[in-house]
Amino acid sequence: MKFYDCHTAPSPRRVRIFIAEKGLEIETVEIDMRKGEQLSDEFRAINPNCTVPALVLDDGTRLLTTAGIRNYLEDLHPTPPLMGATAKEKGVIADLQWQIEFGGSLAMAEALRNSVPGMKGRALPGPVNYEQIPELAERGKMRAQRFLDNVDHMIGDKPFVAGDNYSIADIDLLIMIDFAGWLKMGLPEGAANAWRWYEAVSSRPSAKL
Repeated sequence: MKFYDCHTAPSPRRVRIFIAEKGLEIETVEIDMRKGEQLSDEFRAINPNCTVPALVLDDGTRLLTTAGIRNYLEDLHPTPPLMGATAKEKGVIADLQWQIEFGGSLAMAEALRNSVPGMKGRALPGPVNYEQIPELAERGKMRAQRFLDNVDHMIGDKPFVAGDNYSIADIDLLIMIDFAGWLKMGLPEGAANAWRWYEAVSSRPSAKL
């Protein structure tokens, strides 16, 4: 297998941490998005969507989304289970992961891509250029802040987002919160549960990747 990564982007990090938590070693190719390498002819031949991450299997099959890659690796290497071990756990984790992606990660992306000067003309990832819309940036910030304000309740007194076990919900929430720092946003100071959880998951070796 060959994993196409970018260390400055949040989406590939979701897979990078997943791979590390599984204890896997996969050949990795770094795509420098700051130089626009995701738009090169060479990378388009691998992923015409011009996005990372991507995983090319030994038989040439290409998985071009975070969801596709993680589902494949989870089934191939089920231990430790990062997407749930029982039907109930799988449902709860999938539910939480969707909430984090929709309410948190996509809101942050909306805010960032529509406001940062370096993304002018690139408000959406992919092969087509789209102009920034300042109103979407403001809406994204409001959505993201509302989500961050609710993280303390989401965690509660549980050790991890979905309960007793570390999962992709923890990975995605950690990355969303780190992502929010790019816009000088973060967890509220008094969010004791959220900060306890954040410090614990941030101390895992995989979080340093």
